Amino acid sequence: MEREKVLADIQERFKADIVDFFDKSPARAYVEIKPSSLVKISSYIFKDLGARFGIASGLDARTQMEILYHFICEDINLVISLRVKLDKSKLEIDSLVPIFKAADWIEREIYEMLGINFKGHPDLRKFLLPEDWPKGVYPLRADYKEWDDKAIRDRGA
Repeated sequence: MEREKVLADIQERFKADIVDFFDKSPARAYVEIKPSSLVKISSYIFKDLGARFGIASGLDARTQMEILYHFICEDINLVISLRVKLDKSKLEIDSLVPIFKAADWIEREIYEMLGINFKGHPDLRKFLLPEDWPKGVYPLRADYKEWDDKAIRDRGA
């Protein structure tokens, strides 16, 4: 399918689920969706369009948390980035691991670093931080405060 047809199809098929659409460049489109629509739209892009899941990234945008899920349609040189915004009072979203295993590690990382719970994830345990890292302390949150007086976290400066 051609690039324009893929994007038009997504916009038509999921018009009730799309919050915003931004056709950034010939190689990238951003689609902000309702968090409750993540599984069905991701499943469609992955299974029906044959896109490859590249990665996800999480961000503390101060007023909410955001997750970007990047899918690559190699045959038409297009990256489709699904954006979900989560209210800080309810940091959870459905896991994509039941659809594709490639989401496993990145969901664990986002859980550990930002505190977002991925409902239905089969093994949401520590991935990067040491075992003695305190529960409820998320190092990539904007309000992170150092908890260990002895720690040297100078980022190599």
